[in-house]
Amino acid sequence: MATLLYRLGRSSFRRRWLVVGVWAAVLIALGLGALTLSGTTTNAVTIPGTESQRAIDHLKERFPQASAGGGTARVAIAAPDGQKLTDPANRAAVEQVVAKLKAAPQVGTVVDPFQAKTISPDGKVALAQVSYQVQAFVLTPKDRAALTSSGDPARQAGLEVQFGGDAVQGPVETQATEGIGVIIAAIVLAITFGSLIAAGLPLLTALIGVGIGMAGIMTVSGFLELNANTPILALMLGLAVGIDYALFIVSRYRHELSEGREPEDAAARSVGTAGSAVVFAGLTVIIALAGLTVVGIPFLAEMGIAAALTVAVAVLIALTLLPAVLGFTGRKVLGKKAREESADAAKPTHGERWAKFVARHRVVVLVGAVAALLVAAIPATGMQLGLPNDSTAAPDSTQRKAYDLVTSGFGEGANGPLLVVVDTAGSKDPQGAVRQAAAGISKLGDVAAVTPPMANATGDTALLNVVPKSGPSSEQTEKLVADIRAQNADLGEATGAKLSVTGQTAANIDVSEKLADAMLPYLALIVGLAFLLLMLVFRSVVVPLKATLGFLGSVIATFGAVVAVFQWGWLTDVLGVETTGPIMSMLPILLIGVLFGLAMDYQVFLVTRMREEHVHGAPPQQAMVTGFRHGSRVVVAAALIMISVFAGFVLADQALIQSIGFALAFGVAVDAFVVRMTIVPAVMSLLGKHAWWLPKWLDRIVPNVDVEGEKLTQHLGDGGDPGEKVLEPAR
Repeated sequence: MATLLYRLGRSSFRRRWLVVGVWAAVLIALGLGALTLSGTTTNAVTIPGTESQRAIDHLKERFPQASAGGGTARVAIAAPDGQKLTDPANRAAVEQVVAKLKAAPQVGTVVDPFQAKTISPDGKVALAQVSYQVQAFVLTPKDRAALTSSGDPARQAGLEVQFGGDAVQGPVETQATEGIGVIIAAIVLAITFGSLIAAGLPLLTALIGVGIGMAGIMTVSGFLELNANTPILALMLGLAVGIDYALFIVSRYRHELSEGREPEDAAARSVGTAGSAVVFAGLTVIIALAGLTVVGIPFLAEMGIAAALTVAVAVLIALTLLPAVLGFTGRKVLGKKAREESADAAKPTHGERWAKFVARHRVVVLVGAVAALLVAAIPATGMQLGLPNDSTAAPDSTQRKAYDLVTSGFGEGANGPLLVVVDTAGSKDPQGAVRQAAAGISKLGDVAAVTPPMANATGDTALLNVVPKSGPSSEQTEKLVADIRAQNADLGEATGAKLSVTGQTAANIDVSEKLADAMLPYLALIVGLAFLLLMLVFRSVVVPLKATLGFLGSVIATFGAVVAVFQWGWLTDVLGVETTGPIMSMLPILLIGVLFGLAMDYQVFLVTRMREEHVHGAPPQQAMVTGFRHGSRVVVAAALIMISVFAGFVLADQALIQSIGFALAFGVAVDAFVVRMTIVPAVMSLLGKHAWWLPKWLDRIVPNVDVEGEKLTQHLGDGGDPGEKVLEPAR
């Protein structure tokens, strides 16, 4: 591995104009594709095969006029104090709103609140339901403007009009606030390197990589239906790993220059040694993200593939474009700070002093760090999962105001009605079957109302709207959906009809359940694959096991922090979190995948240098201290950069992006500073030479990929060609 990458780095350095030209051509081509071919992303979260999705498919076939699966909007209209909507003038204004809604583009049906009797008992609030013929993500800004402008007659009459539902939500977009992380990363790089040129290189190559990845995703969106969060995740990871991988190689390049080597040889050696760590670190991230394809959730699979490809681009750029750019900068990456450090090389660094302190107090440090992780994980025991709805929207948004108006007039459950589909094709008495279904549902405890049934033209399918007493994110509503579905067997036995539950609330419950069920199998998959990869890298069974256990500690601590902030409401004012509620269902599984890959980055960056010292003959304790001395500074800088990039997304408007940004920033901080910088040296000190234990039979099977560059060092030291075969180093 090291010799192959050495050749690649040297070739890229020598042919720098060609390499830069190729990457520039790729960026321009994909950029043009993004400008001319990009499509619209979707906010919809659906999983084929769930009961709610099967019911929607049934309605599209048997009851198309119901517009099942299309976008929906709830229009809440409220009268001012001292008035009622039943007053003649106010009623006329509401009817004008309904007329404008029916004439709006893409609208399928509008339920008139006076005809449906969806007027609150006090006459203060009316609820009009709008169903679109197309899915919400297809709606254009003009369509949404027509929806909101339909409330003008009521506003002019002095009434309050607010809009909820997925039809109101526009596409997710990146914001300027998310660039704050890049600015902080630039500052960290400048402080770390003491050179603007050296600090600029990781930023430059990372931005090029992100540009290629994002342009590719936008181009693909013109041909495939992509989730709106797909480019956001790719942007987060592309920036973070792109900067980190380049940082690792530039840091090694500066070290090689300080050893007196020529720039070409320094660049080649840097790619051959640090580049090997980058390859395996990138592979762990790619494995974790690509593993999302096997959990059976399409929108997570596409997010994982897009992010994995962006990470792959970051790795390729670090191995080819970066050494090419180093060919233009030469020794200019060595600032004044680097020359001073070279003169003071004999003095102990902060990292070395910390490693020696941990080694002296390893048991106390280890117990304290593990205890801190367990304490932070306590809130995770109360985690409640769900998907976003209007209750989690910003307090000043029209969606949240509509939710509050509907709640005040009809109860919280009116914001998440359930759509019950009764298939009477196999029933001898269709009307009797529908009446029996409605009667059985009405007797359930959390039901506020069951509307009269609507039947299709052929009479073989009927719809019932069920309004729960509890809100769409509550455990009571989740239980109600299960109770309604449990009646299907008795209904079928008695009448031959079939019953199913759908609607946005039921669909969200199904998606959350599917995500929860997929979490443990996914965790087992990526941990198993990464364990094998790390065993290949470190030629040890103990080190991968330690790395995996440390990751699990980081994950449970991060889950605890996410629950404390986004569910319990701790520090919401400090972090700018405007609403709290159930944790997004997709967050745990997404966090496991992303954080695992990033955690293994630090494991590889830090421990490969320890292994390099060990293979070169250093005693175990000295190998740990020396490896930590060389690797800790880069890991600290890389962690600070990742934390900064992810933390910038906490300032976003969307709750999902906020929670992902916070979770990744907190998770990286815990994993880097508590697990890798504290627990890892403590355990390595405790284990000594046993950390590198590998059974003899396994040692003969596992190939030696030479990630520490021992073969490369022997070849270059002997003046031979890096492709020549040599003996294995003694162990």
